[in-house]
Amino acid sequence: MQASKRFSQTALSKLRSEIADAGGNEVFALGYIGEDGIIDRLEVASRGNEDSVLALRDRMGEADVMIHNHPSGFLTPSDNDLVIASRAAENGIGSFIVDNGVTRVYVIAEPTRRRVLKKLDPGEITAALEPGGAIASRLPVYENRESQLGLMRLIIRGFNEDALVAAEAGTGVGKSFAYLLPALSFALANDERIVISTATINLQQQLFDKDIPLVASALGKKIKTVLVKGRGNYLCRRRLQDALTEPSLDETENTEIRSIAEWAETTKTGSRSDLPFLPLESSWSRVCSEPDMCLGMRCPERERCFFLALRRETADARILVVNHHLLFADLAARHEGAGYDSTVVLPPYTRVIIDEAHTIEGAATSFFSREFSRLGVFRQTGRLYRKRRTKQTGLLLRLAAISANGDKLDDAVDLIQRLRSAADALDTAALELCGGEGVYRLTRDRASAVKNTLVPHLLDVRKHIASLAGMVRDMIESVPSHDDDNPVIWEVKSLVRRLEAIGSTAGNFIAFEEHPDEVLWLERHKGSSGDPWVKFTETPLDVAPSLGDALFSPNKTVVCVSATLTIADSFNYWMRRSGLSLGETRETLTGQYPSPFPYSRSVLLAIPQDAPLPDQGSYRGFVDAAVGQLAEISGGSALVLFTSYDALRSAYAAAAPVLTELGIRCLKQGDDDRGRLLQAFLEDESSVLFATDSFWEGVDAPGNTLRLVILCRLPFRAPSDPVFEARSEAVEERGGSPFMELSLPDAVMKFKQGFGRLMRRSSDHGVVAVLDGRVLHKRYGELFIRSLPETRQSFSDFHSMLRETESFLFP
Repeated sequence: MQASKRFSQTALSKLRSEIADAGGNEVFALGYIGEDGIIDRLEVASRGNEDSVLALRDRMGEADVMIHNHPSGFLTPSDNDLVIASRAAENGIGSFIVDNGVTRVYVIAEPTRRRVLKKLDPGEITAALEPGGAIASRLPVYENRESQLGLMRLIIRGFNEDALVAAEAGTGVGKSFAYLLPALSFALANDERIVISTATINLQQQLFDKDIPLVASALGKKIKTVLVKGRGNYLCRRRLQDALTEPSLDETENTEIRSIAEWAETTKTGSRSDLPFLPLESSWSRVCSEPDMCLGMRCPERERCFFLALRRETADARILVVNHHLLFADLAARHEGAGYDSTVVLPPYTRVIIDEAHTIEGAATSFFSREFSRLGVFRQTGRLYRKRRTKQTGLLLRLAAISANGDKLDDAVDLIQRLRSAADALDTAALELCGGEGVYRLTRDRASAVKNTLVPHLLDVRKHIASLAGMVRDMIESVPSHDDDNPVIWEVKSLVRRLEAIGSTAGNFIAFEEHPDEVLWLERHKGSSGDPWVKFTETPLDVAPSLGDALFSPNKTVVCVSATLTIADSFNYWMRRSGLSLGETRETLTGQYPSPFPYSRSVLLAIPQDAPLPDQGSYRGFVDAAVGQLAEISGGSALVLFTSYDALRSAYAAAAPVLTELGIRCLKQGDDDRGRLLQAFLEDESSVLFATDSFWEGVDAPGNTLRLVILCRLPFRAPSDPVFEARSEAVEERGGSPFMELSLPDAVMKFKQGFGRLMRRSSDHGVVAVLDGRVLHKRYGELFIRSLPETRQSFSDFHSMLRETESFLFP
């Protein structure tokens, strides 16, 4: 083919000149196709000899074609040419060979034509949320919010410019519509998939059930949207049949599994959330879909598989609504080698919206952590073999029945008993180390105690796991070939892999000094029967590099939104902790969009000047008395937030008898599960809810249900928090200030979340009382106040503050 049909005259001249300058040897060049469909720009990447040249794949970047010359004049590609061209073609890059005079060209692979990005029109998109617009007219209650329109314009830029976006949108801005309108419009215009990730199930459901259908209706177009949950949320029909075939020794489990089987005949989704009852974790774990227990093409239930049905639905969906954990599972697999062009956990995508983005460091820390416990060892081995009185059951019995090495069953059972005994001994030793604090971090100065107390038992656990795994594999390898597809084999293999993962983590605890980038610690828990047990956890010291590499770098657009991303108007702390500022050459678009709610007239920030400091002996008594008096004045309708269970119990014990006598119902975290406790609070306007950590965010109680929020103490992390402690030490080791760089900004972010519980609607009205004297008497206290919206203030002695609180609530 004539080269002039594929190259502009400018490109031809440049390539001829480069080949001549290289003495007629091979040259490797990158070509860029112009609007007329031919190469109009060239960039030489390397020069070789008369037989070969380096094909530098990492230089290809945005190139459309890679080009090299054959000095011999014979343009037939070599085997190496074909291999390299094939790899490049996977990324849409074409491959050409030319002669030295660049008169002829041999096309090995055509380039994929780049699609022209259809940019969004900001005026057209924002019009939908302006008075009389397509969405505004569909809302039962509409308020024109300039901050919402400003946020939307920033997000539109993020899509149009392939940019990273960090936006703080105060309560009531309407951030969901602000990102959904651009996202759906962009997906429709460019036929691209967009992933929307949230931290809570409630927001996922709201987006999927209400907000997205409303936006799609306003746009007048259908767009396929799928709500994607983790695989473990879906029923596996094959495992259900196995559970029915082999009943548990626990009759409650058997009853639940029979009920699940009845439900399986009518459910369309197989999703756990659609069950008419909440199953025990032990029951659901026997029948849910698990990746390492999937038979794939061999599964007899493949055609009716709920998870495969979901995967087929996601394949052509343009909007995927997921949670952070699922997103991280997908990103981690891609970053570790699965690539970005095929389906992994999710189908491929290049644009992501992360709502509640202030949680991503915590979510990533949780996802990348590994843990095990005595209970976990017992759970996995119990699936292999368990015995109650004379009755035996378990997968090993079924494996032995089809294995030529079935006579090894007794030996395997003996190893299971040895492993359980070793796990018991390890747990006992760990409880001793945890002591009164309940937490024990493995550090260099504790190496001797760890080696003497823990390591011998960890070695035993790891040794027995290895022995059991080897024996079970011997049994599997001797199964006749006609039984290769027996589900028992896959289930047993999976359980062995899980036990080996425990052994691997145990190995990291043994050699903890060799893992400076990991935090390893023990934490005491109580079981339902009250018996203590210890969880062993391994967590990355810093997740920012992983987030930067896996989330921000490979994706064209990442939009992060939350009500709390800044401290004193700066995004620096959140960006540093989330990895957004690491190695990024792209500019990050940022913006703050204040709440439209009338805080200055509807919220009183009350802080007593005579409040003791938390390290003073009178502090606990002051808080216990103040909580009761404030809740009495407000007539209930109060959320009291603590930073420890001890403080919660103390204040509850002091206030509850008095408040109950006044007809004010007192609810305490720990007396019921979070969902039911919150529902009881929402249904009783005069109630008071005493709560800790998880209630500082995610509580939405508009109207008279909540008139008073009491923040008993500034939410600094406890010094005993092992991960926070390790991260603080890392900051100190590099010469930084752990307090200013970590403790203080972390506390301010959480403080803002707690403050945000009060004002959920523009008509809300109430008081936020802070009972920690450090806000007014420590220099850093100003940072907490400056990070809040402008409110009315009462900074006086406690009794004057009480009177002002009452006057404000009941003018």
